[in-house]
Amino acid sequence: MLAAYFDQPGGPENLYVKEVPKPHPGKGEVLIKVSASALNRADLLQRRGKYPSPKGASDILGLEAAGLVAGFGPGCKGQWKIGDTVMALLSGGGQAEYVTVPEGHLMLIPDDMTFVQAAAIPEAWLTAFQLLHFVGKVQSGQTVLIHAGASGVGTAAVQLTRLAKAIPIVTAGTQEKLQLAAKLGAAAGFNYKEEDFSERALEFTNGSGVDIILDCIGGSYWEKNLNCLSTDGQWIVYGLLGEGEVHGDLLARLLSKRGSLLTSLLRSREKEYKEKLVKAFTERVLPYFSQDRSPHVQPIIDSVYPLHRIVEAHRTMEENKNLGKVIIEMPPSS
Repeated sequence: MLAAYFDQPGGPENLYVKEVPKPHPGKGEVLIKVSASALNRADLLQRRGKYPSPKGASDILGLEAAGLVAGFGPGCKGQWKIGDTVMALLSGGGQAEYVTVPEGHLMLIPDDMTFVQAAAIPEAWLTAFQLLHFVGKVQSGQTVLIHAGASGVGTAAVQLTRLAKAIPIVTAGTQEKLQLAAKLGAAAGFNYKEEDFSERALEFTNGSGVDIILDCIGGSYWEKNLNCLSTDGQWIVYGLLGEGEVHGDLLARLLSKRGSLLTSLLRSREKEYKEKLVKAFTERVLPYFSQDRSPHVQPIIDSVYPLHRIVEAHRTMEENKNLGKVIIEMPPSS
């Protein structure tokens, strides 16, 4: 089968399409013929050699995929059948023609959704859902500050915050990105390149501060985050695009607000945790992707690249050009 591959860590130019062995499903696993996958920041970090795949996971890039059930390993419980249209949360391997996945990490694709749309959901939406509900335990009426509000996780988090009857506000680096977030339901948006988002967030909350911060930036934002965090607020770090080093008295500032600093990664979570997450998301959110549901939620697609243009796809995300998800389509036949 064909797969996105790199021999040495480095830039997008190191990527190429390689013929590799087709995987065989193990105990409790399902084989998926992939139609589409999607890029995540983790793929870029892995390509640079900064985020290796977890032990036992595929070294091929790709943390989510959509396609058809094509086979089963021993011990499957019979909840899926050959030809089912599914989307999968993966620890790796999605940017290939076939991938194996534990059966509990699959979700049925809604009837009115394409493979390209479905490929944009598992990693980004489950990450946002986990941060809001499993980690932050968001409550109705709370204000949630979402950094990178036009990213895959950001656009999902805005809609999920609204679905939880909480109030999403965002940061982004262009007016176009802020407009997208507003269209999805963000109550306010701040251009971090042109204004102090912490001051604007305090203005928006009449000085009380935000209850939850979803932060994929890290070190470079710590002072502004703490400036606009409410008393007893939660600052949830799930990425380090702004590096991990902190220079200053973080703990004293955090203590003065009785704030909670929480961290979360999804990829390295144990299989059982992911099964619970997928089950909760399937029950509580998946029905809202149907066109006839209100409120309606939707994955946001920036661009679609065929597998042989994987280098261009990585460059698009690396240059921070995308609004929503960058999708990788597999060849139509194998």
